[in-house]
Amino acid sequence: MTDIDFTGVFPAMTTPFTADGRIDHETLADDARRLEAAGVAGLVPAGSTGESATLTHDEHIEVVETVVGAVDDVPVIAGSGSNSTHEAVSLSHRAADAGADGLLLIAPYYNKPEQAGFLEHFRAVADAVDLPQIVYNVPSRTGQNVEPETVAELATHENVAAYKAASGDVAQISAVVEHTRGAEFSVLSGDDALTLPLISLGGRGVISVAGNVEPERMVELVAAALDGDFERARELHFELSPLFRQLFAETNPIPVTAAMAIRGHAPERLRSPLTELSAEPRGELERMLAELEGDHTEPDAEPTEAE
Repeated sequence: MTDIDFTGVFPAMTTPFTADGRIDHETLADDARRLEAAGVAGLVPAGSTGESATLTHDEHIEVVETVVGAVDDVPVIAGSGSNSTHEAVSLSHRAADAGADGLLLIAPYYNKPEQAGFLEHFRAVADAVDLPQIVYNVPSRTGQNVEPETVAELATHENVAAYKAASGDVAQISAVVEHTRGAEFSVLSGDDALTLPLISLGGRGVISVAGNVEPERMVELVAAALDGDFERARELHFELSPLFRQLFAETNPIPVTAAMAIRGHAPERLRSPLTELSAEPRGELERMLAELEGDHTEPDAEPTEAE
C-alpha cells in the first residue's frame, strides 16, 4: 500500500464537459495542474462534485487516468464508491489499475444498509484493493448515517486510512475523532464551512468544494489552523464563509461549476438532470467572486509628484 498523508486540502474536482456532452480531458488536465500549482495536498476526481452519478464506469476511469497523467507530485484519490459492494470493488480495482493513489468510498446510497452492512461493504473493498481508502459519510445524499462506532471499527483495517465527514453534525464528527485518536487515521471535513471547527477538534484537513475556486486561500486557512495560528485561520474562514454558503445555494456541483466558468477555469456545462445556476444566486456568486478577486489585487503604486 502506498502511504498518503491525509493532511491538508484535497479539492473535490469538477468534471468539465464538451458542448456535445463528452468529458473535456484537456480542460480537466489543465485544472489538475492549476490546483497542484496552488499547493493542494491531493486531488479527488470522480466524486460527487465531479458528477460521479452521471459518469459511466468507463468515464470514471478515464477521468482518473487524465488527472493521474496531469500531475507530478500530489496523490490522486479516486471516487470509486457504489451502492453495490460488487461494483465498488470492481471500480476500485479499475481505479487502482488507472494509477490512483487512494480511494474515496461513499457510503452505499439508496438501499440504506444497517451498520453491519456498512462494515461488510467497506471491509470488502479494503480487503480487495491495497490502497489507502477514505470512508465518506454524507447522509443527506445516502439516506443513512455511518455511526462513529462503525468508523472506529473500520479504522482498525490497515487500508482504511481516513474519514470524510459530511454529516454536518459537529458532535458526531467529534465522536469520530475521539474514537480514532489512537489510530493512524485522519478525519477530514467534507464541508468547507466546518473545516476550521473540525481542525480545532483534531481533524487534519478538508475535501473541499471551495478549493476548486480559491485553492490558495483554502491551503493557507488549513495550514494556519494546523499550525495553531487560529487568528489567521479565523480571518481566512470569515473571508471565505460567504463563498462557502453560496457554493451550496443550489445543489452541488451547480454553483461551483458556475464559479469555475466565471473564473475562466472550465465551461459551465452539467449533465442532466442538473441544470445551470439560477439568475439570483448567479448574481450573488459573481459579486462575491469579484470581491475575492479584488482582495488578491495588489494596490496601485503611490503616484509620484511631477518634477
